[in-house]
Amino acid sequence: MEEQDRVAAFVAEHGLETDLAYRVLDLESEVGEIAKEVTTSTDYGSDPDAAAVAPDEVGDALFALLALAEATGIDADEALAASLSKYEARIDASGDAGSGR
Repeated sequence: MEEQDRVAAFVAEHGLETDLAYRVLDLESEVGEIAKEVTTSTDYGSDPDAAAVAPDEVGDALFALLALAEATGIDADEALAASLSKYEARIDASGDAGSGR
């Protein structure tokens, strides 16, 4: 995935290499920032139609996820393709993309 390569190059260029545990915690933090934006913009859920997320926050989460994929040696494009196939199989089998767990 071109985007994963761009993140890997950026990490290498700026000396941002770190251990896997930090990558996971960074991803959790970035997704938490998105959740905080939705919580705040909806007045803690009382106005769900007002939900808002800033594009740069999604970008931060994508960066963290792609950096995690790179740190684990997972090809993000292949992982996404496998995930989409899994969801398609669930929809075909049950009419729902959820795992039913």
